[in-house]
Amino acid sequence: MLQHIPFVEDLLARMTLDEKIGQMTQPEKNSVKPGDVARLSLGSVLSGGGGNPDPNSPRGWRDMVTAFIAEAQESRLKIPLLYGSDAVHGHNNVVGATIFPHNIGLGATNDPELLRRIGRATALEAAATNVRWAFAPAVSIPQDFRWGRSYEGYGQDPALVGRLAAALVEGFKGEGWNSPTAVLPSVKHFIADGATDWGSGKRARMTDPDHDRTLAIAQMGEDFVTLLDRGAWQIDQGDSTIDEETLRAVHLPPYRAAIEAGALNVMVSYSSWQGLKMHAHRYLVTDVLKGELDFGGFVVSDWEGVQQVSPDFDTAVRESINAGVDMVMVPFDYESFIASLRRAVQAGEVSGERIDDAVRRILNTKHALGLFGQPHTDPALLSEVGSDAHRALAREAAAKSAVLLKNGGVFPLPDDARLLVAGKAADDLGLQCGGWTITWMGGEGATTTGTTLLEGLRAGAGGRRIEYAPAGEGEERFPVGLVVLAEEPYAEGMGDRSSLALTGEHRALVARMQARCDQVAVVLYSGRPLIVAPDLEGWDAFVAAWLPGSEGAGLADVLLGARPFTGRLSFDWPRTLADLPRRAGSDALFRVGAGETAGEPGRLPVMAAD
Repeated sequence: MLQHIPFVEDLLARMTLDEKIGQMTQPEKNSVKPGDVARLSLGSVLSGGGGNPDPNSPRGWRDMVTAFIAEAQESRLKIPLLYGSDAVHGHNNVVGATIFPHNIGLGATNDPELLRRIGRATALEAAATNVRWAFAPAVSIPQDFRWGRSYEGYGQDPALVGRLAAALVEGFKGEGWNSPTAVLPSVKHFIADGATDWGSGKRARMTDPDHDRTLAIAQMGEDFVTLLDRGAWQIDQGDSTIDEETLRAVHLPPYRAAIEAGALNVMVSYSSWQGLKMHAHRYLVTDVLKGELDFGGFVVSDWEGVQQVSPDFDTAVRESINAGVDMVMVPFDYESFIASLRRAVQAGEVSGERIDDAVRRILNTKHALGLFGQPHTDPALLSEVGSDAHRALAREAAAKSAVLLKNGGVFPLPDDARLLVAGKAADDLGLQCGGWTITWMGGEGATTTGTTLLEGLRAGAGGRRIEYAPAGEGEERFPVGLVVLAEEPYAEGMGDRSSLALTGEHRALVARMQARCDQVAVVLYSGRPLIVAPDLEGWDAFVAAWLPGSEGAGLADVLLGARPFTGRLSFDWPRTLADLPRRAGSDALFRVGAGETAGEPGRLPVMAAD
């Protein structure tokens, strides 16, 4: 519910038009010129994926953010600045922060209390760096796993997604929005971003593909073009052609649940619904979100999302603001945005009432967070970043998210097992964490601090003998082989793929292990279900580990039997690519709720109840 708070109303009455527009402006930190936060009364600054300080450390982050917040206190009205970051699975841009499993793994836990604790831990680590706004949770409900953002969805059941999103919001809120460690969550991406059609994505809108390909090679190299050839940007930022009944029944309920839990910010999707860009969709943003759902917080655009509304920048700005976007993630040329919106107001194309509504919502939220009285957090919170308690929580989450989909008596590994581990992913922290980790796309190797699966297995081995052969080569025979396969890290449309099959390299590795092991179990790191039906029959066991985060010891715990497997699929797992997009009656390989519970070490497993 939108409130009229006397303190905010008094402040609003004293603001100039330029100060109001400044509050509606959110640039990226690297584009902000010294002195402009105060001069323009900027409302927010953000770090996008990889928008990190040098050095990238908790202290480096705090120093960077504190400087922006301090400058805002030098403006005429001293309106506090709200700093935002992509803290989507922990405070994941920060080296040394705790990285939790991505949402697709958390959905498999079906554990709202776990999500609440993860939200609280993430808020503490973000607040430690003076960041009070996290661009999470995504409440997308992916219908087509070729989408590169599939791992941002908790599941296919709107009720499950709503429960988990609400719990995360409550964790971010803590004791109350005005507590000094509360962090504002951004519920995203409004709406139906997971229901866009294959072939309608950003790539499909390129007017001159040959020119764009040449430009991509010049700017980003051949690797980027390879991703385009594999399907990048074919569905992300595309058009959803579902009817309104489906939109309301499937994709709207999680927003209602998050708002009822206290959410004060919603981010608009890049995507369209029935041909109209969501950033220009007044019916859905103003009438439905702010009207029907009685959302009293503010709406923020996505990164350069406004610019996609129209090739004419002034038209794009005017239509987005009139549709109900309150703050614009510019993120670069913020002065052009400010000038454009000023012209629109002066020409009567955007009303003063619409500007006041947007600024009121932004200031109300800052007031709710207690920023006017306490713009900075306590630096003593830095001890929370990557703390033992948070890493233990991430370890628990990694264990609970793993789903045992096939078990020929392999797990849990007997106390005297001789185990051969293969696959570079078994000892690779970056592959374990996936995208949105330190950088936008993530990366391979020791990108941050944590424990790999191999390290966790060795630490918990007890009397077991564990050997590691990354390529699976060697002469000695083993009773059990564990092959760890992984998708490469990706984010957003860069992860769109026309094929979800295992690679030839994956299959060759499994074959080498089958030649020297009596039983072979496959552990898969992925941001979505891959097409494994042609391979599954030859595997003795199969674990969907998703993207478990920085604490691989949690996955080791369930493989070794220190914890039981409790994860259950929150999506139907497709048998073939023809089963996508997901639809009722498709011939799924595994259904929602699938997952086995391994018994005590050395004993036969038992099937879990659905």
